[in-house]
Amino acid sequence: MSQGFLDDAEAGALDTPTVVVDLDRMDARIASMARLMRGRGIALRPHAKTHKSVQVARRQIDAGAVGLTVATIGEAEVFADAGFSDLFIAYPVLASGPKAARLRHLAGSCSLSVGADSAAGLEALAAAMRGASPPLRILIEVDSGGGRTGVRPDQAGSLARRATDLGLEVAGAFTHEGHGYKGTDLRAAAGADAADGLAVAAASLRAEGIEPTVLSAGSTPTAALSAHGAVTEERPGTYVFGDRLQAALAGEPPEDAALMVATTVVSAGAGGGFVIDAGAKILAQDVAPFIAGHGAVVGYPDAVIQRLNDHHGVVDLPAGAARPAVGTVVWVVPNHVCPVINLVDTFVVAQGGRAVDTWTVDARGRNG
Repeated sequence: MSQGFLDDAEAGALDTPTVVVDLDRMDARIASMARLMRGRGIALRPHAKTHKSVQVARRQIDAGAVGLTVATIGEAEVFADAGFSDLFIAYPVLASGPKAARLRHLAGSCSLSVGADSAAGLEALAAAMRGASPPLRILIEVDSGGGRTGVRPDQAGSLARRATDLGLEVAGAFTHEGHGYKGTDLRAAAGADAADGLAVAAASLRAEGIEPTVLSAGSTPTAALSAHGAVTEERPGTYVFGDRLQAALAGEPPEDAALMVATTVVSAGAGGGFVIDAGAKILAQDVAPFIAGHGAVVGYPDAVIQRLNDHHGVVDLPAGAARPAVGTVVWVVPNHVCPVINLVDTFVVAQGGRAVDTWTVDARGRNG
């Protein structure tokens, strides 16, 4: 009996390895996040880098999202071409080389906001947009504890002043509280850090005579924890599918995810384990210190995907544990779903135990 999204006959007909999304589970996740943010009075701008799919994005907008977050100009181009009119590139975009002309064209085709965290970045954006109307809308990125990009929250105002002096429009500030991914006990603190950091950033902007209209936080594990106070917008991404890391952080079963990789046992392996046809080129290599292995094998709670080669997943089992026979389709919940989607051209859509459609990963590979 299949313990994935398809019954045995449908699973056996798959050309594995393949990504499968359960439509009802995904829609429930979309509705739940939209309902949460609506109840808080917070705008929802989901991060499309998780799914890179026009079909999925339309379902998010239909459920109440105000627009989309993207990571790159390339992702923004795909969604703008598909008719999405309100996009935010949540990244300190450096508009140099070919990116300058691409950004200028993109800004003329949709309502576009762009992240910035340096004077050099602002100068490149201003040069790319010189003479364009309306001016490019900027959000200043602040570091609320993630330690990746962004200025200190109290420096947001001075950088925003530089932006306005260059002829750019400052809409507010944003942050990514990435330190919420470091463990279950850090989620609440990271959410508070984001809300507090954005409040400081807002005060810094106001001190320069700039009234922020957008104060945006972004992270799936902290979305419910930072959506308060000064925050006006949330940008979760992974919530749409879930993955093993999100499940571990939330204390939930990984098999509740809306996306799994269907994979076939191709070898009995050595030492009582088995080998699947899903390797690094579909499961990616992401690991975390508080989960073992490279994914959760549904129905085999003691299995550990101990090693990934390009097209092999080597699975260990405890001594004496039953193992699936060669030819069996098993289902894996990936550790981190975002790179998994970017490794495939399409994914199978399942509903009620049957494969009902195949959707394109429209923005696959649009990494710049």
